[in-house]
Amino acid sequence: MTEEDKRLLNTFEGKMRNLMYLFEEQKKEISSLRQLLSEKEAEIERVENSRKELESKYANLKMARIISINDDELRDTKKRLASLVREVDKCIALLNE
Repeated sequence: MTEEDKRLLNTFEGKMRNLMYLFEEQKKEISSLRQLLSEKEAEIERVENSRKELESKYANLKMARIISINDDELRDTKKRLASLVREVDKCIALLNE
């Protein structure tokens, strides 16, 4: 084996070691990212379950509120809504001027 061949072989070995090191570092990073992804997926699932529970509670609360409304409250609510609509109409009229 000539000196040139030995030099090329040493260069190749160095590059191969560097490549293997980079490969191991990438494996570690991938493992870390997979762990992070797993944690985030679990967090998303917890948040989704919480959201569903809150939606259910909100629907129940809405239903209870609808059932508990009496005529006076309904009349007052209609008056407040009509007042708000008039205010919005005034604002629109002012904007159109």
